[in-house]
Amino acid sequence: MISVIFIWLYMMFTCYVIGFACVKVMSGNGIFKVRRKVDYLYAGIGAVTVYAQVFSIFWKVGLAANLMLLLICCLCLILLRKDFLNQLHEFRLTITPGKLAVAAVLFLLFAYGTSGGIIHYDTGLYHAQSIRWIEEYGVVPGLGNLHSRLAYNSSAFCLSALYSMAFLKGRSFHCCAGFLAFLLAMVCQEGFRREHFKRPGLADMTRIIGIYYLLNIFDEMISPASDYFMVLLTFFILIRWLELLEEKEESYLPYAMLCVMSVVVVSVKLSGALILLLVLKPAVMMIRKKRIKDILRFLAIGVLAIAPFLVRNVILSGWLVYPFTAIDLFDFDFKIPKEMADYDAKEIQVWGRGYSDVNRYDDPISSWLPQWAAGLDGINKLFLALAVSGVVLLIFFGLWALWKRRKDMVSYLHVTGVLAACFLFWLFSAPLIRYGCIFLWLTAVLTWGYLYLKLSPHTDRFIIYMLLICAFGVYKLGAFGGELYQKASTDNLILQKDYENYKTVSYELHGYTFYYPEQGDQTGYKDFPAAPWKAEDIFRGETIEEGFKDVIHS
Repeated sequence: MISVIFIWLYMMFTCYVIGFACVKVMSGNGIFKVRRKVDYLYAGIGAVTVYAQVFSIFWKVGLAANLMLLLICCLCLILLRKDFLNQLHEFRLTITPGKLAVAAVLFLLFAYGTSGGIIHYDTGLYHAQSIRWIEEYGVVPGLGNLHSRLAYNSSAFCLSALYSMAFLKGRSFHCCAGFLAFLLAMVCQEGFRREHFKRPGLADMTRIIGIYYLLNIFDEMISPASDYFMVLLTFFILIRWLELLEEKEESYLPYAMLCVMSVVVVSVKLSGALILLLVLKPAVMMIRKKRIKDILRFLAIGVLAIAPFLVRNVILSGWLVYPFTAIDLFDFDFKIPKEMADYDAKEIQVWGRGYSDVNRYDDPISSWLPQWAAGLDGINKLFLALAVSGVVLLIFFGLWALWKRRKDMVSYLHVTGVLAACFLFWLFSAPLIRYGCIFLWLTAVLTWGYLYLKLSPHTDRFIIYMLLICAFGVYKLGAFGGELYQKASTDNLILQKDYENYKTVSYELHGYTFYYPEQGDQTGYKDFPAAPWKAEDIFRGETIEEGFKDVIHS
């Protein structure tokens, strides 16, 4: 736990400094300020994630990457020293003992949760190995030919490698998902302030669902799974977006900044790709105001944010977006064969539908959808019914707004329409709950919650707010408290629980020792490099840095 605390303090310093500087750059005139200080940390998370990816293209992500990051932070502090001093002064004036106590309790609680817990199965399968490849080599051409899942590029792995402290040679820490969970907890607790209780809105309902998600993953956030990163970041984007709508924000800057974070979300997990449709609102706002320079600036920032992700994809697999082969631009000798990429894409989808047999990929929706729905737990079955009916309800909202010419509904219809599109994309592609639970839950909440808020008097809003808290909080809090009590342990008070490792068999290739598991397909972190099976000689040259060819070219 103490190790997690120190890493988090380092993350808070670097992300806050970088985030503050990035907000200054994106605001252009330097006048814009975010509403809450935690938002600077989120901006920093996005910027540092991009930085880690860029660095990995040229060198391994370790000591040098951290030293350069610290140098950049020092330069930002020097160049923006007056602004940072003003921030410090403002913090001293606005912080209260109550706020400080809440932040401290949440910080320690989530640091404790991140110190131990359940290591995700896929972490032993490929997450840990992917992170170690970034720590040791950065990016290697054709790495997916060694193990196709190592080509499942996620910027979350680069961020994890940056803050893993593996260069200290003790162990590789995995604290980033827990840090994002702590930040979301800080955002969600804002909903319990007096002004929110008086008149809660859709942003506050989203906060309740966010708390429910945090309680669900508390014992699993020790794993660096990209699913957690995507959902945690998307919760933040949607809460802030809905707040801006409720406050009738007329500036396009905060919306545009959230869209930049949406680009980062895409680099984390492709299941969140359609969240990029949020960009329509600030784009229209800037076009109407003829802010050509701002349009070009944010386009450039967006390209910069996604470019390293695409470059890493090409280097790892030979495909622009692996494992999807619709865009075929390159013909490298390390390119993963199309048949293998297509097989991987099908495997992801059938696995999401609850099957392990890829031959069932072509099963009709009428066959797999009922079976998939039947396999959901009770609460997700309820959410599925509310989400599907919510999509229909949203169509009626749209027709009503068109008929009555309700321009005031356009912004709501836009954000909820984006959520509904994300939900349908997830449902009909790879509907594994952890891939897109946020889209399932929030499609239901934003549609039915909006209907309630419009049909009921403002004084009654408190009722549904408390019902949501009871429905998704009280029973889960009780279970959470009991689980926390039963699993309370001092085993990880100093050091975080290490990656799980497995018995492996070693073999030699070009003077390097490789590993594969004695049983199953998990290898963990320690034995490196490893894959679920004994690899053939697929070296492109004599060294690992030169990369791996596919079997056909070897």
